[in-house]
Amino acid sequence: MLGRDKALEILGTAIAYSQAEMTQVAVEIGESSLTRFANSVIHQNVSERNAGLGVKAVIGKRIGFATTNRLDEDSIKTVVDKAVSFAKHSEDNPDFVSLPTPKPVMQIETYDERTATYSPEDRAAVVAGMIAEARKHGASAAGSLSNGYEEFAVANSLGVAAYNVFSLAGLTTVMTADSGFGYADRISTSIRDFDPIEAAVEAAARSVQSRNPEAIEPGEYDVVLLPYAVAELVEFLSYLGLGALAVQEGRSFMCGKVGQKIAGENVTIWDDGLDPRGLPRSFDPEGVPKQRVDMIVNGVANAVVYDTYTAYKEGKESTGHGIGGIGTHGPFPTNMFMQPGDSSVEEMIASTKKGILVTRFHYTNAIHPILTVITGMTRDGTFLIESGKITKPLKNLRFTDSVLERLSNVELISKETRRQAWAVVPAIKARGFRFTGATEF
Repeated sequence: MLGRDKALEILGTAIAYSQAEMTQVAVEIGESSLTRFANSVIHQNVSERNAGLGVKAVIGKRIGFATTNRLDEDSIKTVVDKAVSFAKHSEDNPDFVSLPTPKPVMQIETYDERTATYSPEDRAAVVAGMIAEARKHGASAAGSLSNGYEEFAVANSLGVAAYNVFSLAGLTTVMTADSGFGYADRISTSIRDFDPIEAAVEAAARSVQSRNPEAIEPGEYDVVLLPYAVAELVEFLSYLGLGALAVQEGRSFMCGKVGQKIAGENVTIWDDGLDPRGLPRSFDPEGVPKQRVDMIVNGVANAVVYDTYTAYKEGKESTGHGIGGIGTHGPFPTNMFMQPGDSSVEEMIASTKKGILVTRFHYTNAIHPILTVITGMTRDGTFLIESGKITKPLKNLRFTDSVLERLSNVELISKETRRQAWAVVPAIKARGFRFTGATEF
């Protein structure tokens, strides 16, 4: 591990080499390891250690960007020279004003030594327990268990200097019982935060329950969406238009809608990179402190997130949502939360006369960003609900639907939430979800 002093020393060396008017340098270095299993057998153990150094050089309103994964002094000088050269040969960006100036960064705990140093033997023992649980249910186990850490530091010639180290553990499993499939995943900065056996039980039990699925005609159905599925809807809102660049370019569903109702009154969505219930980060890749942004409040469009570039265009301040690199994709919220309710999945099912329970979505893609229309497939546990009970498993369905239209028709929201990669979300029950096609499996 580099440590704060060494990381910032590398950045200082790069800035000193630069002949640009303004320079930003970021370094990340870390280790990641993974144990993968299929057919209830471990078949792969891998570990990787890598580094990356990114340099942004600014000359007037021209910007150049270059990267390397070598941190020796000659390589640092070479990549700085490339970034400066790219800037000299780039066209002016008339909207560029400045790199960020320094602001105090809150120190938060994001590193767990046990998670960073979890060994192949540790992971194998966990996976063995999950495989044993699958066998108890008559299921076959597949998936992966990963762990690692990453150091990230960013500095610029205006005085920004920020450093953080965080650990991460992730678990994904798909269980198979004949023709039935079940899914579960877990993610956290600490491997102590989740129980792999509990995840295995969830996936295995659902795989048994979903055996011998039957077909159903596509159409509009009330749905109970588990948090895996809800997270996909919420994350697509981030991608489709909760960043300022999308609004400034006229391709966001938030355009002209701030202050207007765009979802149900029971829907509130915000982003908070400092909340430990998610995957916290104290600053963004520009070194700007994270701020909470309430994006949709009681169904009303309220705000979008900013990086330095988009904030300067409107005379505002960055909310700490830059994504690094050259910044051409604009800012995104990546620590999202959806406000829980007072219901449970069991109550949602009991209140449904006829509907479909969806575990998760797969291969989801955007169709119309302004209308928030997306399409994808159900996967790993789709069930028919009749008269308040799950009556049979269903073959997977294709859906084509508007995220905001569905969030405008949410009847119930669960008390329980689940942490996903970009979002912490509850389960929901919503009216009139549009299924547009069927599958053979």
